[in-house]
Amino acid sequence: MTVAFRTCPLCEATCGLMLEVDEAAHTVTKVRGDADDVLSHGFICPKGVSIKELHEDPDRVRTPLVKQPDGSFAPATWDEAFALIAEKLPPIAAEHGRDAIGAYIGNPAAHSLAFLLYGKVLLKALGTKQIFSASTVDQYPKQAASALMFGSGTTIAIPDLDRTDYLLCLGANPLASNGSLMTAPDVRGRLRAIRKRGGQIVVVDPRRSRTVQEADEHLAIIPGTDALLLMALLNVIFAERLEALPSPHVSDEDLATVRALAEDFTPEAVAPATGLDAERIRAVARAFATAPSAVAYGRIGTTTQAFGTTTSWLIDVLNIVTGNLDTPGGAMFPLPASGLPNTKGAPGRGRGAIFGRWASRVRGLPEVFGELPAAALAEEVDTPGDGQIRALLTIAGNPVVSTPNSTRLATALDGLDFMVSIDIYVNETTRHADVILPAPSPLEKSHFDLVFMGFAVRNYANYSPPVLARPEGMPDEWETVLRLVGIATGQGPDADVDAIDEFVVRAAIGKEVADEHSPWHGRDVEDCVAELAPRTGTARMIDLLLRTGPYDLTLADLEAQPHGVDLGALEPRLPEVLRTQSGQIELAPDALVADSSRLHDLLQDAADPEQLVLIGRRHLRSNNSWMHNLPLLVRGPERCTLHVHPDDAARLALTDGAPATVRSRVGELRATVEVTEDIRPGVVSLPHGWGHDMDGVEMDVARAHAGINSNVLTDEAVIEPFTGTAVLNGIPVTLAPVAAPVAVTG
Repeated sequence: MTVAFRTCPLCEATCGLMLEVDEAAHTVTKVRGDADDVLSHGFICPKGVSIKELHEDPDRVRTPLVKQPDGSFAPATWDEAFALIAEKLPPIAAEHGRDAIGAYIGNPAAHSLAFLLYGKVLLKALGTKQIFSASTVDQYPKQAASALMFGSGTTIAIPDLDRTDYLLCLGANPLASNGSLMTAPDVRGRLRAIRKRGGQIVVVDPRRSRTVQEADEHLAIIPGTDALLLMALLNVIFAERLEALPSPHVSDEDLATVRALAEDFTPEAVAPATGLDAERIRAVARAFATAPSAVAYGRIGTTTQAFGTTTSWLIDVLNIVTGNLDTPGGAMFPLPASGLPNTKGAPGRGRGAIFGRWASRVRGLPEVFGELPAAALAEEVDTPGDGQIRALLTIAGNPVVSTPNSTRLATALDGLDFMVSIDIYVNETTRHADVILPAPSPLEKSHFDLVFMGFAVRNYANYSPPVLARPEGMPDEWETVLRLVGIATGQGPDADVDAIDEFVVRAAIGKEVADEHSPWHGRDVEDCVAELAPRTGTARMIDLLLRTGPYDLTLADLEAQPHGVDLGALEPRLPEVLRTQSGQIELAPDALVADSSRLHDLLQDAADPEQLVLIGRRHLRSNNSWMHNLPLLVRGPERCTLHVHPDDAARLALTDGAPATVRSRVGELRATVEVTEDIRPGVVSLPHGWGHDMDGVEMDVARAHAGINSNVLTDEAVIEPFTGTAVLNGIPVTLAPVAAPVAVTG
């Protein structure tokens, strides 16, 4: 037995794990929290413990699978799998154009060094504009708002959770999500520390979540009206002269524009639409503005709604006008060791955000961050014409469960000419693939949270080498990605992966050498290559990022510190963090100012007291759909139930524990009712990521806990206008009890 330390790769919290390893048996025998981890300090959630079950799962794909004529999968060698891909994929692009190949990237790819470091190379090699990801059913509105304000989609202001005196939490349940766009292990401990030091926590959510239970106050808002609440808070702050002194990074003109926008949104005006009491709104505004430090934080409830980008913008506006941006205890900008776009190039100024460079073929939906909305994927596959997607590559994604109107998408995938998936399960999506290429177990590959260190509540760095050796014949994940690059660039299935890797790293070094603001500016490329030797692949790329990053670090430094390196509390970064054309914070972006007209319309819409709307919900034991195949994460009471308020249950004759039919414009399903006062009247809730009883799914535990797929009900036609993000919260539905079968007697 040996002991190994590594970062958990199963959610955004990035907790440190201590593993007892049996190398002879090629497994771990015990998983505990690493008490010496510089960020998590021993905290661990059930997902971290389940890494042992994931590694040992008999359903996990361990060898390439190829679809047979009867629809089943058969094992294949890696050479056979790549030969088939090389035979089928290039001719489709040659005959129908490169946009005939689509790509979908799931959010587990955000933990994959292979895709984070080489994914852009693969997508560029494919040459397609038909790129989709889980980001447009998740966080892109927040990134778009940040890009418009600060110049980069990765320049996101993160709550300084450990120093704030007042936390306003909108549409977020960090006790279940472990953060999310806020890398913060042990959120419950951190929230309790706020109250212990005399601070306050206010949660805005239609549901009484686990986070609400740790809060001082709960505002049970009507779904989709958070922007109205934020406007009302700004209205009170401006009317009562509670704003902070003007920031040198904000123009007087922009501040005046925002003040004028808020004038019509008094607490009394928004109260009917939000379902909140006007005086409570005033009290929150005053408390937020007068607290020694305060921060507003919003998450998926604020992004997957009709006003996602506008709400995300107003959250930062509130932080800015109260003097709580870029200051301890407020919203601050992390400085990760590997750098970000806001650490490259000239500090304090850039080209700003550019969206809409192309549009989707069928609906003309604009591109954002190089992607098209996932809500358009099905129509791009099943609508004939030039540019129709005829082949699809999915990477660590399950869009048949996670995207809107999933029934349509499942049907569309059956019509593809060819499909390739990089995945570890035969799930609801990959069952449609012609070839499935597996990745090593998380214990068999290195790990570095390239994305989530940029969202952390404290600056830190941690690198995890593989805990166990890869099985014989299993390539590293980055080698699989680069072998696909070889096929996409016409080098065939036996392309020289090492040569492609060398090309990629030299191109990256070339950018650093040419950048006058880089520590490597002006250096000889060959000397830089030699300095990184003998490393290759992802390890070499990480070493490069660290050496050219904002700290004096190398990969060897992190390898010598298995518990991580503490780089200190968040520090003010304005104005150098900005990459806007003006060199200032764009407090009033034209596109978002124009959206105030939609807010006025929302203000006038009278809520139908008979109309029910559906929202999602998160559970600590779940993050991605494949986690439902791990016994530890699905044990206990049934979680895939429909939460209904007692008043609505009585009105509709629904019974706790009995089935009900739920209908939306695009679909219907049957769900078990759970009557609870934890949800406001007029709102019902289903968790996402379930529905594992489809034919061809080879996940035995998940099938035994199948649940229902809430995305049968979500409508691909209803999207947030700026990013095309699917509206997953606030979906109009109807409910009806399922009649008991009539007994037949003889």
